[in-house]
Amino acid sequence: MFLELLGISDALAEATTVATTTASAPQGGGFLSMLPMLVIFIAVFYFLLVRPQTKRAKEQRSLMDALAVGDEVVTSGGIIGKMVKLKDNQALITTANGTELLMQKNAIVSILPKGSMDNMK
Repeated sequence: MFLELLGISDALAEATTVATTTASAPQGGGFLSMLPMLVIFIAVFYFLLVRPQTKRAKEQRSLMDALAVGDEVVTSGGIIGKMVKLKDNQALITTANGTELLMQKNAIVSILPKGSMDNMK
């Protein structure tokens, strides 16, 4: 009744209903159509997150292995000092005014060139 008032015939209304139900039917393909996107996502994840993290960890390990008594170092807190003693996971550093600080070796972020502390006084 309502469709007749609008001037739409029953056949046209039926055709429109059938077209919308077939258009909303799910498409086939499934997993094979999503496989390339999954591979691309994993590759991007690896190159942006995993690889740089392992590279940083490797650099930190090589820095810890290269530490020696007499090196001038910078800690993660920004303290500059000279290595006095090294133990397993601990380092004793002396700052510019002669204060000795005992800290973990992991707190050391870089080794300065020799004579850097002398230039700062």
